[in-house]
Amino acid sequence: MKAELSTLCYLERDGQYLMLHRTVKKKDVNKDKWIGVGGHFEQDESPEECVLREVWEETGYTLTRMRFRGLVTFVAENHPTDYMHLFTADGFEGTPHACDEGELAWVDKKDVLDLNLWMGDKIFFKLLRDEAPFFSLKLVYNAAGNLTDAVLNGKRIDPIAFLEE
Repeated sequence: MKAELSTLCYLERDGQYLMLHRTVKKKDVNKDKWIGVGGHFEQDESPEECVLREVWEETGYTLTRMRFRGLVTFVAENHPTDYMHLFTADGFEGTPHACDEGELAWVDKKDVLDLNLWMGDKIFFKLLRDEAPFFSLKLVYNAAGNLTDAVLNGKRIDPIAFLEE
């Protein structure tokens, strides 16, 4: 299978993240999960060009200040490996519009981990919260969607112990 390239961005304002509750597509690996906004690269796009386009398409916002926070490698049975470029943005402008992939909601950062998230997402939320320098995170999932391995900056980590630190 050919690898995929994608972006994901968490817009921030007033102690909140803009989250997307994926509820629309019937065949969606993220069905009923809460994620950031983003998507797959188009031909010849840079990570920055992709995230700018995807955020505008899904929210109506134009990013004016963003940070490239890390590279997350998703490995899952029966899916191509996805190299996801993770951004946060605290500068944006424009008029929000509805998203055709689910419902957008501003969620207090302290409440995000209570949402229906992938286990690996909880790891990168901790890295974002802790202001970790640019990181590389590999997350391996089995066919049932359970996280089976996590490697941070080349070193295997125990996800549960990491989240409890």
